[in-house]
Amino acid sequence: QGLYSSVVCPGLVMSNMTYRILPVFLWKLLMPIMWLVSGSPGWFWVWLFKQKPEYLDALVKYHSCTSGLGKSYVEPRQIDVDEETAEKFYQKLLELEKQ
Repeated sequence: QGLYSSVVCPGLVMSNMTYRILPVFLWKLLMPIMWLVSGSPGWFWVWLFKQKPEYLDALVKYHSCTSGLGKSYVEPRQIDVDEETAEKFYQKLLELEKQ
């Protein structure tokens, strides 16, 4: 109904939380290896923003995946949501917007 949201997980990032698991120098050694194994995350952004949101299924979330051989692909997965509850929630959002 004209409301679209694109949410993307950044994947593995170095932060103060990850530094508590391993020392910084080990993360700096491991990050390039992990990046190569998981595939380049940038391609998913390209795929996502080339899509017209009005043509994507609103009850599906699209996962960025990489095969064991390194081939990247997008996998649609159905969201477990009650459509009636979602419609009530949307109507409540419209009411709040008017206030």
